[in-house]
Amino acid sequence: MELSKRVSALSPSSTLAITAKAKQLKAGGHDVIGLGAGEPDFNTPSYIIEAAAASMRDGYTKYTPSGGMPELKQAVADKFEKDQQLTYKEEEIIIGNGAKHILYTLFQALLDEGDEVIIPAPYWVSYPEQVKLAGGNPVFVKGSEDNHFKITADQLEDHVSSLTKAVIINSPGNPTGSMYTKEELKELGETALKHDLVIVSDEIYEKLIYGDASHVSLAQLSPELKEQTVLVNGVSKSHSMTGWRIGYAAGSRELIKAMTNLASHSTSNPASASQFGALAAYTEDDGSVETMRQAFEERLNVVYDKLINIPGVSCVKPEGAFYLFPNVKEAAGKAGYETVDEWVEALLEEEKVAVVPGSGFGSPDNIRLSYATSLDLLEQALDRIKAFIEKKTAV
Repeated sequence: MELSKRVSALSPSSTLAITAKAKQLKAGGHDVIGLGAGEPDFNTPSYIIEAAAASMRDGYTKYTPSGGMPELKQAVADKFEKDQQLTYKEEEIIIGNGAKHILYTLFQALLDEGDEVIIPAPYWVSYPEQVKLAGGNPVFVKGSEDNHFKITADQLEDHVSSLTKAVIINSPGNPTGSMYTKEELKELGETALKHDLVIVSDEIYEKLIYGDASHVSLAQLSPELKEQTVLVNGVSKSHSMTGWRIGYAAGSRELIKAMTNLASHSTSNPASASQFGALAAYTEDDGSVETMRQAFEERLNVVYDKLINIPGVSCVKPEGAFYLFPNVKEAAGKAGYETVDEWVEALLEEEKVAVVPGSGFGSPDNIRLSYATSLDLLEQALDRIKAFIEKKTAV
């Protein structure tokens, strides 16, 4: 059977690949510590689970509108008003099957064959693949490690062409945890407006911020930027609801309508019980979200200090999300590995620690470590990484 060219050209997800290999080793009886997963290790808060269960008992188990239940859209609109002082109407919001599905639908609705999308690197692994599936061409702009992996307005300007349709801004970012300041966003926004670029603002880690950092959305900065920006978010990371698959977008009425029409022919609607769970997430609060955020911040502070004291490893301290993105090129080179990917594979085979190679994120000198696991396991993992490096570099 001959597969389609668009599917044959896809690269598999490096995060899912490393997680699958780690699970295979674990099933074989090996003591594997997996730091590859991009999801919180906490269970979904109980009040959300109960709300979803109650909806099913009450008979809400049927189709909903393709773009999501009106009640949930209103709750999302209320969230934007409260958190970003942004006003959106129901027809300017779509609910989808996770933020990943929202992004996929967005690119399908937005791009024509040959359109270019500027993607800052390091990037989340699915951005370029989704752009390619929509017939577009990803254009990568390398964010300097010295600038916390963020791109500048000058870099954006240098990569705009007559084919550029959009730019993606992910803050806090995956895999880096870096955040753009208000001034940086303002400069990027001015450049995007100058060239009439759609701004895809992925804010899925908005609630996971640490230290003195504060989240700013591009759409907050001016009415013109709000009109040009599509905000993408969801409950997966903030409320530990990755398996529930609820994400959403807010943007122009025209674009949201197109995305909703497409969704009506692809998924019909997000799962009704999941929508009721998300509704509870945004209309009730038992303190769970803040409790999880505090736990992540505690882990970050402990693990970061330990990580940067490992020889051959350097790391920019993240301000959000739940990932560390250290540079291990020196450690890999001294150990005799030609690539960090080879070093990562050896680390899993010999020390049973699973991390994700940075090559999948457009940054081959780095690795991504998720600290969405217990502090005890994190410290064990770093001890193993240190022992691995010392063993490999011993004269």
